[in-house]
Amino acid sequence: MQPQNKHMQQVTNPFFIKGKIPSAYFCDRESETADLTRKITNGHNVVLISPRRIGKTGLIQHFYEQESIANQYYTFFVDILQTSCLQEFTYLLGQQIFEVLKPRSKKMMELFIQTVRSISTEFGYDLATGLPKFNLSLGAIEDPQITLSEIFQYIEKADKPCIIAIDEFQRIANYPEKNVEAILRTHIQQMGNCSFIFAGSERHLLSEMFYSYARPFYNSTSSLNLDVFSKAIYISFAKSLFGQYNKSIQEENIEKVYDLFSGNTFCMQKTLNVAFSLTETQHECTYDILAMAIEEILSDSERDFQNRLSNLNPMPKQLLFAIANDHIAEKVTSASFIKRHKLASASSVQSAIKQLLSDDWISFDQAKRYFVSDQFLGLWLRKNFGSGYQL
Repeated sequence: MQPQNKHMQQVTNPFFIKGKIPSAYFCDRESETADLTRKITNGHNVVLISPRRIGKTGLIQHFYEQESIANQYYTFFVDILQTSCLQEFTYLLGQQIFEVLKPRSKKMMELFIQTVRSISTEFGYDLATGLPKFNLSLGAIEDPQITLSEIFQYIEKADKPCIIAIDEFQRIANYPEKNVEAILRTHIQQMGNCSFIFAGSERHLLSEMFYSYARPFYNSTSSLNLDVFSKAIYISFAKSLFGQYNKSIQEENIEKVYDLFSGNTFCMQKTLNVAFSLTETQHECTYDILAMAIEEILSDSERDFQNRLSNLNPMPKQLLFAIANDHIAEKVTSASFIKRHKLASASSVQSAIKQLLSDDWISFDQAKRYFVSDQFLGLWLRKNFGSGYQL
């Protein structure tokens, strides 16, 4: 039967792999959304930690679309993964606030220009609409601390409470300026009109920032750890989406995809996205189609994988191969692991772990088990340099 929802009929492929996910295609996260809503609406700041590509960005966007949030708050989302200094952080924050408020409140736009005076001369006006334009360049922010202070002052004056989500927040630890954490913490702890979500996927860095007694953000947030979907929930979700488009898939085959990627949201979604596109209407998405979809994804990514590996030093590369072959690697500095994978020594493995974690080649779970962050890369490594993989 064809889907009855008008919005669904406009969507070619229901397995979204980029952009904002419409509610009709958003899988579960009911308890996490409720938890986040309760904490934020009661004045908490939240640190949201999840493995890479599990869906933290999607959760935040879904949370923002809840009626109780969308109608009562100004909401902002700032991804600082590519930033390298406080100046760039300040620029992105100011730009996001300006662009979100521009179509919503002329009064707030005027207040922004009046309050953020260190860059007010950089604003122009659109002759067609009469609205201000964000003409700011990085170079216009001569003193990021002053501009940042003005932005936070402005947020405090907003005519609605605000929520600012900062994705990949751990990046600030690598900024060259001294005391960035302390600077931000000083501003944030004084704010009564704004709650913050500090999100990230590098568990070791975020844990140090928020749970170490010596760091400025210690004991300043509530925690929300985002884990993978339960297998039963994702199987039901995926099977339903195929059915809504007059296609079918066996539960056991969805389970194979789930197990292959250990429940990683992005990898499952991308695999089923490609498999869905290869499945004709009124036909079944078979095991062979799923295997074909994975091979297509690995083939499309091969050149990128090769280029990335060419920049990796020998010892970290050996350890990466070893972790990929184990899929989930435990006790990587133990004598048995080192001997089994023909690695040099525990000290060299420890050093390689630091580099691989720092460059996001690998991640670890709460049980301190390591895995390749990009699980498609892990499959490709097992296929080309290890024991292979089995869907």
